[in-house]
This record gives sequence, C-alpha cells and structure tokens, in this order.
Amino acid sequence: MISKESDKITVIISVYFISVLSLIFNVSYVQAEINNATLAVLVNKNDPESMEIARYYQKARLIPDENIIYMAFRAGVSALTEAEFAEISAQLRGKVRGDIQAFALAWRKPWRVACMSITSAFSLGFNKAYCSKGCKVTKVSRYFNSQSRSPYAEFAFRPSMLLSAESVDGVKKLIDRGVSSDYVRPVGTAYLLNTSDKNRNVRAPHFPRYMKAMQQLLNIELVSADALRHKKDVMFYFTGRMRVKYLDENRFLPGSIADHLTSLGGHLFNGQQMSALEWISAGATGTYGAVVEPCNFKQKFPVPGIVMQKYLSGETLIEAYWKSVRMPGQGLFVGEPLASPYKGCQVMMSRGGVFQYKRKLPGNFVESKNRNCN
Repeated sequence: MISKESDKITVIISVYFISVLSLIFNVSYVQAEINNATLAVLVNKNDPESMEIARYYQKARLIPDENIIYMAFRAGVSALTEAEFAEISAQLRGKVRGDIQAFALAWRKPWRVACMSITSAFSLGFNKAYCSKGCKVTKVSRYFNSQSRSPYAEFAFRPSMLLSAESVDGVKKLIDRGVSSDYVRPVGTAYLLNTSDKNRNVRAPHFPRYMKAMQQLLNIELVSADALRHKKDVMFYFTGRMRVKYLDENRFLPGSIADHLTSLGGHLFNGQQMSALEWISAGATGTYGAVVEPCNFKQKFPVPGIVMQKYLSGETLIEAYWKSVRMPGQGLFVGEPLASPYKGCQVMMSRGGVFQYKRKLPGNFVESKNRNCN
C-alpha cells in the first residue's frame, strides 16, 4: 500500500483536495433521472445465479422487460480477459437504448476484467489508461463530482453497479434493503474512523472538514479507533484497514454505505484481505473496493464528503458513489444501485459553507437539531 514517487504524489494529492474543497459544495436540485425506467439489468444466460438474481431484481424494482439485456459468457469465474470482454461488448451493441443511463450487473462473479473492475469496464469501456502498473495515477472520470443526473445523455457514460454478495440469498437481502430504504430519510450517523493503519488512513485528515460542512444534515462522529462496536444507527462508515473487526456487532440502516480503503477489497472471494462483501453481509447497501493494487492514492477511492453530500441531496446510490471517485478504473462498485433513502430531499449551502436541508417553503431551513429533510 505504500506509494512510491512520494514527492510527486504529495503534489498530486494536494491539488486534488484543493479541487475537492472547491467542488464539494456543488448542490443539485434536479429530480434524479436514474430510475427503474432508465436502468438496464445485464444478465449472463450461462449463469443460473445471474438469471435468478435478475428475475428477483426486476420484480423488486418493477423494471420493464425491455430493460433486461441478456448476454452469454463464462460463468463462475473471478476475472475475464480483455478478449472475452470485447466479445461481451460486441453482444451489447444495438441492445442498449439511448435513454438507458446506468447498468445493474446481475451476477456475483466475475468482478474483474484484466486490470479493470467489471463495473468500470462496462461503464468506461476497457481501456488500459484506467489501469496502472505500480504506484501511478490513472485516467480520470468526467463524472466525478458532476451535477449530471443523465450521465449517458451528457457524458456518453453509464455508471454500473454489481449486485453481488456472499450468496444468492445475500443478494436478495441486499436488494430488499435497497428497495425498503427509498424515501425513509433515516436519522442515522456517519462514522468516520481515524485508524492506526498509517498507509490506509490517508482519508482521515480531511474528516474534520466534512463534519464541519455537514453536521447540520446528520449526526457525524469522528472516531479514533480501528473499528466500531455496538452502534445501532450506522448510515455511513468510512475507514482504512486491511480488515475491519466487529462488523456484526453494529446495525447498518437500510441504504447505508460503508467501505475500507485497502489494496484488494474488491477481490470478492478468497482474497488475502477483507472482501467488500463483508460489508454487504453485515447489512450495508453499498460498498467499494479495489480489484488490483491501487496504492494509497485517495483519488482511486471514494471521497466520503462527496458521497454523503450527493446521497443526502436525494441522489441514488449509484450516482452518489460513482461521483465520489476521481479515478475509478481499478475500483468495484457493489450494491443496490437505485437505493435512495433521501429521495426528494433538497440541500443548500449557507454563506458560512455549511450544508442545510431546504424546507418546502423557499428561504427557510430545517432546524439543525432535526438533521432530517422531513
């Protein structure tokens, strides 16, 4: 996880976070356009699990038949080759309507295409510019922290999310959590952990500024510990560790987002580090992990401040998460893409740089003690 070319990295990271601070206060009031009518579900006909997951998801989200797209490729493998993915891409040509804005990938495996994640490959197209050998930066996503609610219409880009878990039953429970979270507007807590793992703790120095900017929207706790225990209201959980203990001792609210910055969290099965799927098993609805060694570049991992602000502004899980990663080529997005617990909420920023929920009556704010957009 230790990056080389440290001087170069310091400059890059500094510029990056200056950019984040200037961009993070962008707020959108437009109704989301990624929904069950504009999401396509990709299915592997060769994989019985994929077929089962797709049927369940279509019924749960009332997805039209014409949005279910069938393909055929090797089933049950962790990774596809570049050549195999080219064949899959050829199968997709002519099957995706122009109004489709995002993809749900209805299988547990594969999760990687050569040096890219499966979600990034479907969204960005396979391109080695999104990969890196050694500790180097990669091509950036134009979708990063954008105001777009129609990514294909504006960027010719469709964000993707993998419907995966440790079992098919786990995927069904994940889907149920996502569906049940819509419009709930939970009064949960964001836990931002400052851990003892120096190399994986690189996001922590920026946590206080996120708390200052967003503490009117929800409870935020800055925790100096390697793991949480006995928390009953986890809405966000961001940390940096190779493995995270005690996940089953906490209660994750429907629609919750959680991830750990480490090298191979996106290596979903039989990896040497904690799989991102452990978050899903614990009750999270969305998570993220790298599929190949990214080094500890913060640009290759979610920016918690952006994830939270976008999500709390009513965007879907797939929008908020994808917009938070500047260099997503090596990162895997897992979860129920249409989950939107804060759907219909509007957020605005005060002159002091603090986010507040906007009341239905223009010009007024919800009292800060509510931390809820109702």
